[in-house]
Amino acid sequence: MIWKLKSFEELNVNELYAVIQLREDVFIVEQNCPFLDCDGKDPQCWHLMGWADGKLAAYTRIVPPGVIFDTASIGRVVTSREFRRHGIGKELMEKSIEEAENLGYKNLTIGAQYYLLKFYQSFGFKEFGEIYLEDGIEHVHMKR
Repeated sequence: MIWKLKSFEELNVNELYAVIQLREDVFIVEQNCPFLDCDGKDPQCWHLMGWADGKLAAYTRIVPPGVIFDTASIGRVVTSREFRRHGIGKELMEKSIEEAENLGYKNLTIGAQYYLLKFYQSFGFKEFGEIYLEDGIEHVHMKR
């Protein structure tokens, strides 16, 4: 896996296209959840991409404090269907947390899909607040 962390301005057109394509494939098509993925926050974020065999296998965006939450956040956590079941999701979160810390973001808040609660707990995230619906999917806020 080749990991690349880039600001929005550093993304080339092919990388941006691959990011949008992966996010749409999983979040909109696979999860059958029509929502506005291009929410205006990407230009303020860092984009972590995991490449394998020339394909975007995994991705997250690292969101600075004040954009979504008071603290920094990791969001749009996604692994390509082709690369699942190989531990890449775990590697993606470990790398995302490491890169967030390298950027100086020690405290993180996420809005996690509720069915992934135990996955995020395994990285030290603790839930707070009530379960809420976002785009028809149960979510919960978590802090680390």
